[in-house]
Amino acid sequence: MAEGVALGARLRRFYRRSEGARGLALLSPTMAIMVTALAAPLGLLALYSFWSQAGYGVDTTPTLAQYAIAVGRPTYRALFYRSLEISATVTLVTVLLAYPMAYFVAFRTGRSKFIWLILLTIPFWTSYLLRVFAWKLILGYNGVINSGLLSLGLIGQPLEFLLYNPFAVVVTLAHAWAPFAILPIYVSLEKIDRSLLEAAADLGDGPIRRFLRITLPLSLPGVIGAAVLIFVPTTGDYVTPALVGGSGGVMISNVIEEQFDKVANWPLGAALAIASMAAVGVATLLFVGAMRAAARSIR
Repeated sequence: MAEGVALGARLRRFYRRSEGARGLALLSPTMAIMVTALAAPLGLLALYSFWSQAGYGVDTTPTLAQYAIAVGRPTYRALFYRSLEISATVTLVTVLLAYPMAYFVAFRTGRSKFIWLILLTIPFWTSYLLRVFAWKLILGYNGVINSGLLSLGLIGQPLEFLLYNPFAVVVTLAHAWAPFAILPIYVSLEKIDRSLLEAAADLGDGPIRRFLRITLPLSLPGVIGAAVLIFVPTTGDYVTPALVGGSGGVMISNVIEEQFDKVANWPLGAALAIASMAAVGVATLLFVGAMRAAARSIR
C-alpha cells in the first residue's frame, strides 16, 4: 500500500515537471478517439483483405487471393487508372481555377477580405447531395445549359455529352471541392511579405516577373496542400460518379461500395480499398516530390 502511494507521488511529480507528459495527457483523449474511430476500422479492413468469402460466411484462413484478384483483373486495373486520371484532372482544374480567386482575395480585396471568405464558404451551406443534383439538372439533356442554348438558337438539339461521363464527374467535383483549394492557397498568399514585391518592383521587375520569381514559389506550399487535399478524397468519392458519371464515369470506389453493399464480398472489397489507398498514397508521394523539385528549380 505504501509502495503504491509512493509510486503515485513520483508519477505526479514527474507529470508536474515534464512538459512532454503534460502534452501527452492532453492529447490522450484525441489519440483514443483517433485509434477507436480511424485506426481500428482500418485495421479491421486490412484484416478482412487477407480473408476470403465462403458462401454466406468468411473463411479466416490468411490468403493473398483477394489482392491477386484486385491487382490482376484487367477490369479493376482499368478502374484504378480511370479513378487516378479523373482525380488528377479534378485536382488540376480546381487548382487552376482556385489560384486566381485566392490571389484576388489576398491582394485585391483590401478590407473586405472577410466578406469574400464568407462568400467562398457559401457552397458548404447546402448539402453535398443537393449540389450534385443541382449539377445533374444543369448538365441534363433538358437541363439549364441545353435549354439556354436551344432558346438562343445556338444548337439544333440538346447536347448529350454533358452528363453521364467523366466530364460531368470532373465538373461536379471541381465545383464541390473548390473552397478546399482556395483557402489553403489564400493562406499561403496572405503570408507573403509585401515588402519583397515592393523591392522587386524597385529593382525593375514587372508584374509577371514578380509573380514568377516571388509570388508563385512562396505560394507553392499552399498549392501542394490544396492539391493533396483534393486528390486524396476525390479518388474515393462514389456519390458523384454514381449520380452524374454513368457507365463511363464509374470509379473504383463505386465497385468497392458494390462489393460491401450489394455483392456482400467484404474480403474483396477490403482488398480493393487497401490497394486503392496504396495507389493513392504512392501517387501523392510522387506528386509532392515532383512539386518540391519544381519549387527548388524555380528558386
